[in-house]
Amino acid sequence: MLLRNRNYTSKQIQKIKKKKSTFNHQRFQKKMPTNPRQKLPRKNVGMNNGRIRWGLPTTFIFGIVFIILVVPSLVVVPFISGSKVQSQTVEQQQPEAHEELAEDSAVEVAVMRSQTEQIENVPLETYVSRVVAAEMPVEFETEALKAQALAARTFIVNQLLFKEKDTESDVSDTIMDQVYKDESELRAKWGNDYNKNMEKITEAVLATKDQILTYNNEPITPQFFSTSNGYTENSEDYWSNEIPYLRSVASPWDEVSPYYLDQETFTLEAVETALGIDLPNNKQLAIEATRTESQRVDELKLEGSLFTGREVREKLQLRSNDFTIEQKDNYLIFTTKGNGHGVGMSQYGANGMAKEGKNYEEIVKYYYKGIEISSLDDAVPTLVMQ
Repeated sequence: MLLRNRNYTSKQIQKIKKKKSTFNHQRFQKKMPTNPRQKLPRKNVGMNNGRIRWGLPTTFIFGIVFIILVVPSLVVVPFISGSKVQSQTVEQQQPEAHEELAEDSAVEVAVMRSQTEQIENVPLETYVSRVVAAEMPVEFETEALKAQALAARTFIVNQLLFKEKDTESDVSDTIMDQVYKDESELRAKWGNDYNKNMEKITEAVLATKDQILTYNNEPITPQFFSTSNGYTENSEDYWSNEIPYLRSVASPWDEVSPYYLDQETFTLEAVETALGIDLPNNKQLAIEATRTESQRVDELKLEGSLFTGREVREKLQLRSNDFTIEQKDNYLIFTTKGNGHGVGMSQYGANGMAKEGKNYEEIVKYYYKGIEISSLDDAVPTLVMQ
């Protein structure tokens, strides 16, 4: 509403002066504001027993002002509040990461759960994402996570292709195959960071969707482990088979790993029990070791008993078969370098390469020699058609 100036007649002015005892004309004199942000003076305001009395036109003005200024705020506040509730509802109703991964998945994996001894059927890409989440730190670079996704997918494809027909499950959820955790286990592991972490892993898995590692057009056996001692191991130096793509390579990035160095102390009695031998007390033991190309223990001769480095590592549950032994009285101190069998891709090495700007293709082709990245449709069409 606009207020306009009026020109009073002399009679009107005299009439107003007569009412001076009732009104303070100067107080309510109409003036147009010089500052556009200055409020206009009120109209038809009087005093009634010390209380402000609003005339009808002023009430009307106040009503308009209330509608213009106050009502929108009353509408906006519930709307904002409601939008928050609504956005939360929408967020809760958005598909989970595993649902996005499960889309168009033609292959399922039957996972034997070690705790419940029940089989859980999972779409292939969902399975891969949960293996990556369980096997590799989520804080790692995305390119390292992609490399892990390729290794995990290739591993399970091999299992599906060559599993025994009379077995109900395709794979276990332990280190005997690949570590797998379901959604509830990952939520317990990450708490409030679950959605953020799974979004990162899902991005990495989807970036490599339907890709596997092949050698001579066949899926490889993509061995991987946590931390090297500075080199990976030739396959025949840990197992019996010489595999052309599992060759020893330098991996200097692993020194930053928290698992790079470790030390375990055993009593002679504990070593005797684990290795199934007798050792003399209060005597300096005869200890001799030969080493592989990667400086891991090939064979250990302990007081005439001969073991492979792998045997000692597994029976004493050492982190690595790159170890040295120091005797103090009736105790043996084992100092290890690295964590895992050492064959194939080092996870901390992969992360180190990613930090230097290498992409996942460069990472996997460095640790697996002579391999190619192939699609499932091309490499194993029979699996996709099952």
